[in-house]
Amino acid sequence: MRSKKMLTNNEISFFCGQVALILKAGITPLEGMRILLSDTEDATGKEIISEILNTCQKGDPFYSSLKRTGVFPEYVIYMITIGEESGSLDNVMESLSNYYEREENISQSIKSAVSYPIVMISMMMLVIIVLLTKVLPIFNQVFIQLGSEMNGVSRSLMKIGTSIQNYSIGITLFLVVIVGLFVFATKTKNGKKMTNHFLTNFVFTRGFYDDVAAGRFASGMALTLFSGLDTYQSLDMVANLVDNKKMEAKIMVCKALIENGCNFAEAISSSKIFSNLYARMISVGFRAGAVDIAMKKIATNYEKETDNKINSIISILEPTLVIVLSIIVGLILLSVILPLMGIMSSIG
Repeated sequence: MRSKKMLTNNEISFFCGQVALILKAGITPLEGMRILLSDTEDATGKEIISEILNTCQKGDPFYSSLKRTGVFPEYVIYMITIGEESGSLDNVMESLSNYYEREENISQSIKSAVSYPIVMISMMMLVIIVLLTKVLPIFNQVFIQLGSEMNGVSRSLMKIGTSIQNYSIGITLFLVVIVGLFVFATKTKNGKKMTNHFLTNFVFTRGFYDDVAAGRFASGMALTLFSGLDTYQSLDMVANLVDNKKMEAKIMVCKALIENGCNFAEAISSSKIFSNLYARMISVGFRAGAVDIAMKKIATNYEKETDNKINSIISILEPTLVIVLSIIVGLILLSVILPLMGIMSSIG
């Protein structure tokens, strides 16, 4: 864990899971923090737990102790407040652990889907540059020694390699800028927002991010409803979690429909938050008084669908990029090897 920075999804999941186990064993939050403190080896983790423990020892509520650290999201604090006041803190902590574990899985899946093609394309570019700048000049020297010259295609490729070497400083600066933009887009708060906005509206990724937002909505609703909030309060809280403008707009429509007299199931169906199948599941869950269970099932299904889509994309990209690299490298080498073989044959 890290002090003075918001905890990651994985860190929140681990902390909430540990606290849930402690509470289910009948141990108070105060004593639980002493146990966690003795088991924690990380310096920053110890600092955070020590701060929580010191605040609890003063008689403050557990949620207030977490809030004072400044490293937990408002959503976590609010849910723990509800759990503590309703006497179901152990269940809320377990649900929070599951929720943030699911969020971490989604984040890792998206990173894998984005990182793999970037790494493959970078490797392709590196191999091609080495061929153009290092290998082709060697072949050119061979042709010169044999009293011949390279054909038009290979000569043009070698000129490209020469240009790359001549402008290596400019190309290096360009690559540094690209890497800087990538770091900005993936590591900074504003960069992540801009990247998310672009991918949410980009035609090839729009559907995928819509599914991710729907899964987050279902997961957040399952947690809030399970914790005892009514549907209107739950919609208010979850609207801040989905991180998707289109989904936020649908949630606002859903809230308006509820205000106008629609029940929750009708509002979900009319606002087109889910597909017809999932909307019917909510309707059945609503009539049975088990909307939270239906939402949890839908969230699990969306997570599986997201993983399947990502695995499908990667399974297509992997052989495609390898084939493209092989073809490019093969064409470059054939452009010099075939003429060279012709020369050697004529000499023989």
